[in-house]
Amino acid sequence: MAVRDDRRYTADHEWLLLHGGDGTVGISEYAQDELGDVVYVSLPAVGAKLTTGKPFGEVESVKTVSELFAPVTGEVIAINESLADHPEYVNSSPYDDGWMIRVRLDDTAEAERLLDAAAYRATLPPGS
Repeated sequence: MAVRDDRRYTADHEWLLLHGGDGTVGISEYAQDELGDVVYVSLPAVGAKLTTGKPFGEVESVKTVSELFAPVTGEVIAINESLADHPEYVNSSPYDDGWMIRVRLDDTAEAERLLDAAAYRATLPPGS
């Protein structure tokens, strides 16, 4: 499973890619693989407030419905509208086309408390 070194991760398998005071959020390749074929993604509205560790949306797959948890506190500044018509991007391109939201962080230092790529890899089952 690919784990990109340029991101921070949560134990719940969300990732955060920082761009100055903003960040892009999605789910890891491991998470999408565990979910199976994604058929629907529910995302918050632009302007919604996120709180670290609280749900911000859902991913529905052929296997299950899973909540998405905010990796940081902040305000949603963009959503990936293409996921409404192409939820499969979460499976085919979890780190690129399958991104979910962009958030303006209340405190960029909060991102440092997330797992780096090496620490996230260590949480995955052997062989992942």
